Amino acid sequence: MGSKTSLILKVHPSNYRVVGFTNAVPVADLVALGSPAGVPVAFDVGSGLLDRYPEVPADEPAVTQALADGADLVTFSADKLLGGPQAGVVVGRTDLIERLRRHPIARALRVDKMTIAALESVLRLYATGRRTEIPIWRMLATKPTALLDRARGLASAFKKASARPSEAAAGGGSLPGHALASAELVIPSASAERVAARLRQGRPAVFCRVEDAAIVFDLLTVPPELDDRLARAIRYALEQG
Repeated sequence: MGSKTSLILKVHPSNYRVVGFTNAVPVADLVALGSPAGVPVAFDVGSGLLDRYPEVPADEPAVTQALADGADLVTFSADKLLGGPQAGVVVGRTDLIERLRRHPIARALRVDKMTIAALESVLRLYATGRRTEIPIWRMLATKPTALLDRARGLASAFKKASARPSEAAAGGGSLPGHALASAELVIPSASAERVAARLRQGRPAVFCRVEDAAIVFDLLTVPPELDDRLARAIRYALEQG
């Protein structure tokens, strides 16, 4: 760090993992380095995890913890684990936020009113203890036994179909390498590729994968109330050959 250093930046790899002989400097150590020289520390936590929650691995940094550790600015996505609209958020010291607000480029980067309204609605769910109403958190909190029961129920409606435990990914650029326990519906089909294509083009569109001459559906992203619609869509696609 020299006389021209204006900022210390730490970036969390929220959509990939660096493994092997690696190390990361804690935010508190960076603050101890920059504070005596008046150099602020910015931490890009990436995924938008607001606080520590049991559904998320402990190595995923939370916004509240980054601020508690002394970061002057914390940046993160409004989508991903936050569960809101696609946008970027900056929180931290009032004087630094005001400098960012006054910068000419802020006018080009500001979000529109619809994005702000959507973000406000999501943050209100956090503030009122209704976080599990947000789809990403509802999925992360779903018990794998409940998913397997649903997969078995759907399998009973189709010949030679079966249900099995599986693993899913959080996706959306968050929690890379962290597997989520899930369950799958597996339906053998001699024309699996055509059936899968027909499902994607249907209304509602249904996305599945083809594996060993079978169409496979992971139920983690399917709300329970849509099981009947899913079954109807699959049945129609199969009947069309």
